[in-house]
Amino acid sequence: MNDMLQFRKASAEDAARILEIIRQAQAQMRAAGSLQWQNGYPALGDILRDIERGYGYVLCQPGDAAPEAVVAYGAVVFDGEAAYDAIEGEWQTPECYVVLHRLAVADEMKRRGVAGEFLRRVGMLALGRGVEAFRVDTNFDNRYMLRLLEKTGFRYCGKIWYDSGERLAFEKWL
Repeated sequence: MNDMLQFRKASAEDAARILEIIRQAQAQMRAAGSLQWQNGYPALGDILRDIERGYGYVLCQPGDAAPEAVVAYGAVVFDGEAAYDAIEGEWQTPECYVVLHRLAVADEMKRRGVAGEFLRRVGMLALGRGVEAFRVDTNFDNRYMLRLLEKTGFRYCGKIWYDSGERLAFEKWL
């Protein structure tokens, strides 16, 4: 089923559905006691900037182009991440990399492998561009993302910082 999901760039028409999925993820993290995404971030402006820059990607139900068919969202960035330059630790490779930010899956699709499929598709996109390093960061208390990263072969590399605080940084060689 997941391999039949459509992976495509997000459009402005998808923004309301993406924000709905983000709000679901925020509620899940809050219920689990995580501090990540509990300060109004990411907001609609963040999503619209992702889309405008070409970073926003979605997974959709097969054969359905309507925004309601969106089941997962993430920002896929090939331009680097400034916070990654000051890692307390060490990346596996100094090579060019892809980074994934703001991954969220719709409640009705959780525990079906959709997040793992999103990571797989980002990896395929990166390899298609000749990029073999995949980086991700998350909050220390985001147990869902930490479990996903472990399950999908990412290796802990160290800590990085944003204005909002410390994050754990991971990398996978594709």
